[in-house]
Amino acid sequence: MIIPSGGELDGFVIERVPVDGQVSDFRYEWEDVRFVSRVWEREIDGATQVDLKIAILRGARLKTPAALRAFLREYYERDPGTWHLEEFRNGPWRGYVNDSEAFWLVSEGVAITIRTPSGVVTPQEIRKTALSIRTA
Repeated sequence: MIIPSGGELDGFVIERVPVDGQVSDFRYEWEDVRFVSRVWEREIDGATQVDLKIAILRGARLKTPAALRAFLREYYERDPGTWHLEEFRNGPWRGYVNDSEAFWLVSEGVAITIRTPSGVVTPQEIRKTALSIRTA
């Protein structure tokens, strides 16, 4: 199976994307953190389903992997008691991963997140996609 490239996104190259479908880019801000995201989605039974979302986050409050985790817990409205994550290393970058998402701090103030809201991307593909992202 050939995995297409996701192209360049806000200074990073996405070398592996395990889904296809319509691709859209978005820019938004929440709590002084700027997001540039790319979404792969498809229509199923008249509804749009997001299969993969990759975002580059930039903001002063993203100082450590723990600060990034705290920010995303608030942003995603996750219960800390049920949001199970394990530590994740993407080359020199440190972050967290579970079966449906991965996120890591690239440098102080810059982070990357990958999510599969629909659950169609396997945990192995989440990790492989995360490991394929590099600076442009």
